[in-house]
Amino acid sequence: MEIYIPNKNIIVLIFMRTCSYPARRCVLVNVIILVLLAVAFLIIIQRNLLNLSDFLRKETPDSGVILPFESELSQDIRPQIRSGVEVPVLITAAEERLGAVVAAMNSAYQNTKVNVAFTIVTLNYTVDHLKLWLSSTQLKNIKYKIVIFKPELLNGKISEDPQMREKPLAFARFYLPMFLPEAEKAIYLDDDVIVQGDIQELYETNLKPGHAAAFSDDCDSASAKGIVRGAGNQNNYIGFLDFKKEAIKKLKMRAKTCSFNPGLIIANLTEWKNQNITQQLEHWMELNAREDLYSKTLGESVTTPPLLIVFYKCHSTIDPMWHIRHLGTTGAGNRYSPQFVKAAKLLHWNGHYKPWGRTSSFAEVWDKWFISDPTGKFTPVRRHISNK
Repeated sequence: MEIYIPNKNIIVLIFMRTCSYPARRCVLVNVIILVLLAVAFLIIIQRNLLNLSDFLRKETPDSGVILPFESELSQDIRPQIRSGVEVPVLITAAEERLGAVVAAMNSAYQNTKVNVAFTIVTLNYTVDHLKLWLSSTQLKNIKYKIVIFKPELLNGKISEDPQMREKPLAFARFYLPMFLPEAEKAIYLDDDVIVQGDIQELYETNLKPGHAAAFSDDCDSASAKGIVRGAGNQNNYIGFLDFKKEAIKKLKMRAKTCSFNPGLIIANLTEWKNQNITQQLEHWMELNAREDLYSKTLGESVTTPPLLIVFYKCHSTIDPMWHIRHLGTTGAGNRYSPQFVKAAKLLHWNGHYKPWGRTSSFAEVWDKWFISDPTGKFTPVRRHISNK
């Protein structure tokens, strides 16, 4: 911090010149000059005090905002030796899928030069395991915070079906502005993804005016061929919602409208808050808990239906190469060539077959980014089998 001091020689010169006038005039001019110098000195002092205040503020940043449904905000926010744009990314971390989270974060971090600020939403019993994994590996220098999700937030909003209750973290994406209170824009990632492109490019995706989010349409040319067809049309709204229910009929949505995949979201959080998106999603969650509005053909898609309703014809789209999906479905290896998968900027193993499981297409791509668990608790199943 620099403090500016006026040049003393200039002051002396001023006095020498003014004193060449008659005595009375000399005194008057000197008084005026002294007043001006005093004002200038006070301005200089004020400026330096403001600079000092800014400096201290930078040295002591806020520790974080306590969210209404978190029990703890991790203070383990590590500095990242990178400059430029900061990309806020939210990802959830379930204990049984922790290796997936680590691989996804590693791929996103290693394939960009910008700051990536991860917000990891998890449950209380996973925190210690996650912290140890991150601090003991090459991810120790990433910038992250861990937020604990309280499942009671969902009381009255989802059915009492134990299968629904087992996946509370799936709903974290509905509360993006609350987890990221200071961000204006953010990316949500499912844990079963690998980022192969520069995430800054994804972050800079333009959203249309008035749109709170961008998604990947299920009819886009890059991933449409990977859609599994069977019980229901899974690339349009009728595959997710029961159009026989009165509440759905009243919306006058077209059943054949192309659906989208919420495993990747680019969110304009300012618009999200202005439009009360979270409250709208909660409304449809509560209504479904009472009236069972979702299609029975896709019982596992508990988060997609309310998003489809709230963002009906009111969302921007993501470049198809930034969300190559259905890698976790049967026969994905026959649908996509190795060259195509290599060129993809983000890979998503949505479906039953995960790359850390017994069998999966293109598991070797996921292996490249996986970091072994220092505790030994998480081991990809196929590795475990091969070691026997």
